[in-house]
This record gives sequence, C-alpha cells and structure tokens, in this order.
Amino acid sequence: MSVQVEKLEKNMAKLTIEVPAEDVEKAIEKAYQKQKSKINISGFRKGKAPRKIIEKMYGVGVFYEDAVNEMIPAAYDEATKEADVEIVSQPRIDIVQIEAGKPFIFTAEVATRPEVTLGEYKGIEVAKSDVNVTDEEINAEIDKERGQNARVIEVTDRPVKDGDNTVIDFEGFVDGEAFEGGKGEDYPLTIGSHSFIDTFEEQLIGKNIGEEVEVNVTFPEEYHAEELKGKPALFKVTVKKISERQLPELNDEFVDDVSEFSTVDEYKNSIKEKLEEKKKNEANAAKEDAVIEKIIENATMEIPELMISSQINNMQEDFARRLESQGLSLETYFQYTGLNNASFAEQLKPQALSRIQSRLVLEEVAKVEGFEVTDEDIENEFNEIAERYQMEVETVKQFLPESEKENMKKDILVKKAIDLVRDSAKEVEKAEEAKEEN
Repeated sequence: MSVQVEKLEKNMAKLTIEVPAEDVEKAIEKAYQKQKSKINISGFRKGKAPRKIIEKMYGVGVFYEDAVNEMIPAAYDEATKEADVEIVSQPRIDIVQIEAGKPFIFTAEVATRPEVTLGEYKGIEVAKSDVNVTDEEINAEIDKERGQNARVIEVTDRPVKDGDNTVIDFEGFVDGEAFEGGKGEDYPLTIGSHSFIDTFEEQLIGKNIGEEVEVNVTFPEEYHAEELKGKPALFKVTVKKISERQLPELNDEFVDDVSEFSTVDEYKNSIKEKLEEKKKNEANAAKEDAVIEKIIENATMEIPELMISSQINNMQEDFARRLESQGLSLETYFQYTGLNNASFAEQLKPQALSRIQSRLVLEEVAKVEGFEVTDEDIENEFNEIAERYQMEVETVKQFLPESEKENMKKDILVKKAIDLVRDSAKEVEKAEEAKEEN
C-alpha cells in the first residue's frame, strides 16, 4: 500500500491511497465467498455458481462494493499512520479506481490540526463572582425542604388564592361557539402554575367553591392549534374544590425529622456551608470558562469546516446515546422539537466550534509551557476512573484500550493547562471590568 499527501488550503489535506492489485483480488474473492450463497444461477445449485459465471451474468463489478467496504477501513487506518499529518476529522472518501487486476485507488480528504498562535494567556482579568450566601438563599433552601414535607388540606371557608390547588370544570368558546378540546371536568389546576394560557388562572383568584366564572383570555399567536392562534376566547369555569399546601413549622422537631441535625441553628449552618461550597464551585467553573474564552479571543487559528462537522457528528451521536438510555430515539426527539438533522447540526455548531477552540488553545498552552505527564499523573487518573465506575484499578488498566490511554495523557496535559490559566487569572470587580471594557 502507498499513500501520497497533498496539503490543501485552510488546514485541509488530501490523501491518495493505493491498494495493490493482489489485495484487490483477495477482497473481491472474499466478497464472492460471502455473497455466493445468496445468488441463484440457473443450472447451478444455490451457492455453487462460479465467480466468473456470476460476474458474466451480473457484470464484472458485482462484488466491487463489498470489496471496497472491506478494503477502505484498513487501508485508511494504515495510511494515517504513514502520513506525516495530524488528522482531526473523519475522512471524506472518493473512489478513484476499482477494477479487477488493477490497484484500488481512493482519496481521503481530511482536516489537519490547525496551527495556533497564542496571545496573552496568563494573568487574564475576569469578573469576580459573588460567593456570599444570604439569609434569603438559606431560607429559600429551607422552604424547599418544607415544601417537600407539606400537607395538602382541603379548604371550604375562603375563596381561591394564589398557590392553591383547585379542581375545576370548564368549557371554552370562540366567537360564541364551543371549540374542540376546550372542555374539561374535574380538572386539577394549581393557581400560579401558568399551565393555562394568558391570565386564566389569575381570574380565578377570589372566586368561591360552586361559583361559575367567566374567564376572558386570548390564545397566543404561536399556539399549536392553527384555528385558535391569536383568537380571543371565553371560558365558563366552575370551581369545585380548593386545597392548599400547609408547610410544617420550622422548629427543632422538623429539623430532627429531615436531617442529621438536632437544632434549627445547626441545620441553617449546614445549609449555609453547602450553598457556599456550591457557589465556590460555580464561581470556579465560571472563572475557568471566562479565562478560556478570553484566551481564544487573544489567539489566532483557522478551523477547517470538516473539523467542525466531525465534532458536530460526535456530539449528535453522544446525544442520541443519552436519549436511548432514557428509552427515546433521535427521530422521536426531532418529532417533538420540529428539528431535523440539518437544523440540529446548525444548532450545535457554535458549541462545537467553542469546544474545538478551547481544546486547541489549551493544548498549545501545555506545549508552550512544556508540561509533561508523569507516572503519578497516570496513576491518579486510573484511580479516578476506577472510583467513578466502581472497578478495581488493575481491571481498568487491563481493559482500557491503548487509544484511550493516549487520550487520557492528552487530557492530563489539558487539565494542567486549565489549572495554570485559571490560577493565574486576576479577578476584578464587575463594575471595574465594565469600566475597562468601555
């Protein structure tokens, strides 16, 4: 096998790959052996017709497609090892020649790793995040817990108020005529949930059980039913039942029931500590993102479209796998969202580009700084993987493919680059940053 590399514009390259004629013959023969049992030729038992007879009957190229599919993966893989270029995309394959007795020739157009010229990457100024925890935030967390332990009690001695759970009968009319899907009986509705259109729920506030109410609303222009879009409607509504969630009192008894603590003060302190930890983690992540974004702005690089397309494909495949784990398919998702492959890919493009740029600048930082992967780094990574998947470390080492081990080393270098640029960044107050930008 031979390969020729032609450098193209915009970080693209074309590999011209030639597979020897004897390998072509082997691939065609293999395709014949695989397919012959499915071919019926008059005068021969099924699966016994000679290859020459089949080729005469169906054409000399009858087995070419299977032969090509057999040859390309191995030939391309070998060519990428021989070619002196760093390929960062899936190939765009084009068949040049396929004929028995001659070499098989095909081209693979690929994106190559763009050169990155770094600008400033140390001491980047970013907005300082507020990590202070307020009493309001602590109380909001406590109220969430109280809400999860609330009792629902029926109310008979007052009208509807915001936040109530109600049961209603309703019927809707447009231009004086009842419309399809506009009627419901014993329908549960939480006031303030905004599950009904416009001001429907608000107009029930202050109404009593058994009272018939006329509710006037307007359907939104983007409503799913074409005949109702933008139309004013009248709903006749009867409130049949009112109930409310009664929150438990915040006291030591409640704290003892829902936590490992005994007093309200201990409980509040624990919530404050958790919120502080959460805010610090979020602030670190925000700082990291802001620093990398500015490093990208300061750098120059030319990203080939094929590299972006490959990243989008990887993201689509990852998204599809996550959907499948939830019992859904990508096709079902498209039906719900109105998207298709093209529009979904376009939606993913900015994120794909950002991921590529982030990786490239961080790899370049690691290169410029001369970072290296130590045995200790690798051992720590193996331990993290083992802990994450609850496996023995030696099992991880044994079964992790070599390609994944190489990717792991690259990831370690990127992590070191992230630590450097994040830790060297200077945090400034947001007002000061805004002033400098203006």
